[in-house]
Amino acid sequence: MYYHIQSIPLTDLAEQFGTPLYVYDANKIIEKISILRDSFKNVNLKIKYACKANTNLAILKLMRKHGVEIDVVSPEELRLAMMAGFEGSQITFTPSGVSFDEIELAAELGTRINLDNLDVLEKFGQRFGNTKGALIRLKPHVFGGGNEKIMTAHPESKFGISIHQKDEILAIVEKYDMKIIGLHQHTGSDVKNADAFTKAASAILEMAFSFKDLEIIDLGGGFKVAYQEGDVVTDMKEVGEILTNAFLNFSKKYGRELQLWFEPGKFLVSESGTFLTTANVVKTDPIKTFVGVNSGLNHLGRPMMYGAYHDIFNASNQDETEQNEYRVVGYICETDTFSWTPEGKQGERLMNKVKAGDIIAMKNAGAYCFSMASQYNSRLLPAEVLVIDGEAKLIRKRDTFEDIVRNLVDVEI
Repeated sequence: MYYHIQSIPLTDLAEQFGTPLYVYDANKIIEKISILRDSFKNVNLKIKYACKANTNLAILKLMRKHGVEIDVVSPEELRLAMMAGFEGSQITFTPSGVSFDEIELAAELGTRINLDNLDVLEKFGQRFGNTKGALIRLKPHVFGGGNEKIMTAHPESKFGISIHQKDEILAIVEKYDMKIIGLHQHTGSDVKNADAFTKAASAILEMAFSFKDLEIIDLGGGFKVAYQEGDVVTDMKEVGEILTNAFLNFSKKYGRELQLWFEPGKFLVSESGTFLTTANVVKTDPIKTFVGVNSGLNHLGRPMMYGAYHDIFNASNQDETEQNEYRVVGYICETDTFSWTPEGKQGERLMNKVKAGDIIAMKNAGAYCFSMASQYNSRLLPAEVLVIDGEAKLIRKRDTFEDIVRNLVDVEI
């Protein structure tokens, strides 16, 4: 168990900035970027950070500093990317089921756009013809991912245009003389082995020969990270070797070198994050001992939404001689258990003895944690801190009550 981030004790961070608090380790993010680059060192690789995982401006700037480009899914994420210094050509817009107004805006700002249904493909052709290049998001009919809610390439998924609609796609492209510069797919999140990536890539690469102007093959992201000791994670060396060979063989047959894109989100930032809370109460009843912390599903919703496992430990007590089973719960007015089991059920965690006031830490809190947080129960959003070069920097202030009421309109009733 780690009790420090870059030599700064977690308890010191909690004391300095208060809790609940998200803390991110910049070194871990940089390490993950290097792992991905090393896995695909023999191809023309571009990493496009899927920023929906964590949109804090400091995280976006860190990505840009280390040569990572960005994938956005909304006009607001697009604006954040530009605030962080990304140029339009470095931004990919990958929306799902949005109004065409959003796509027009992204096109006018010079971004690369993934078109994910036939209707929007037709509208894009009518509006831009061959004056703006676009990517097509395909659905390769592959099952992959750690949870049904985060599988995005299977036959019933809402994402992408089915590969079985190839003739309809080509008819629209030909009708408007469209310039299709890339093909895209995203299998899902938490894909453990190379098999799902290989099947999806094979389907995309086979279809690619029908397009003459390709510059990019975008295979999305979804690499599995470890949530607990012994977790099976994506074998990046294996995936890198298999997909590199397939991509190089395709490029040779296609007649020129293309760029290979990936859009990792969780892979880059999940393990960098630690969520710090304070134990409000230790409640013992005849069946369970509960640790109630000063947070809930409003701040970290993944356990309640996906049955997700996050390692939890007592950062205030490193003495392992006295441990107990605790069910770690939040303060929201419904069941909001943090300590789900690996099997996706509410459960307990063996932790060093906990008393009220102790700092309870939750690991793997860098992705889809703060970005999914809310003001449910009119609770304040937590602060965020980035530890970089041994220094802890506040990168988001804690909410105040004024943030809760800012957009309310007080009318006479």
